[in-house]
Amino acid sequence: MTRVLVAFATKMGSTRGIADAIGEELLRHGLVVDVRNVREVSSLGDYQAVVLGSAVYMGRWRAEATRFVRQHTAELAKSRVWLFESGWMGEKPKAPAATSGGLKRALHIGVPAPTVFGGCLDPVRATGLVGRIVAKRRSGDFRNWDDIRAWAATIADVLAAAQHR
Repeated sequence: MTRVLVAFATKMGSTRGIADAIGEELLRHGLVVDVRNVREVSSLGDYQAVVLGSAVYMGRWRAEATRFVRQHTAELAKSRVWLFESGWMGEKPKAPAATSGGLKRALHIGVPAPTVFGGCLDPVRATGLVGRIVAKRRSGDFRNWDDIRAWAATIADVLAAAQHR
């Protein structure tokens, strides 16, 4: 049975929500799934696949996600890995583009560019002066759950096909 780690780095919980939805979809497809904050993961040895997501603020991945990739580069390079980013706010861009840091990390471990999902900014959960100012101006939930579940289903399909080889 394929065991999948869905690891995430979040600031206010939005990226965790995406990770949870991905985990639920993978479970629905019969995979064994652990959804964990990157800070809780010490080894990837028990997993055949990893889905890694980071919140993006000011065009940057969370420091703990960057550290996770750096600490687990060798293991990630040998695994099936999918990356995602959460963070654009407002109207969905015609072609959501991964951050330069996300592209750099994908290249570093030899995987495709991160998939980009909308984020969620709740003024009640915003921290710091800049965060609260931005949250007042651009708050809302821009995550598209159908897109997230569809993406997770494609991952499940790839893993299922690999099992039958």
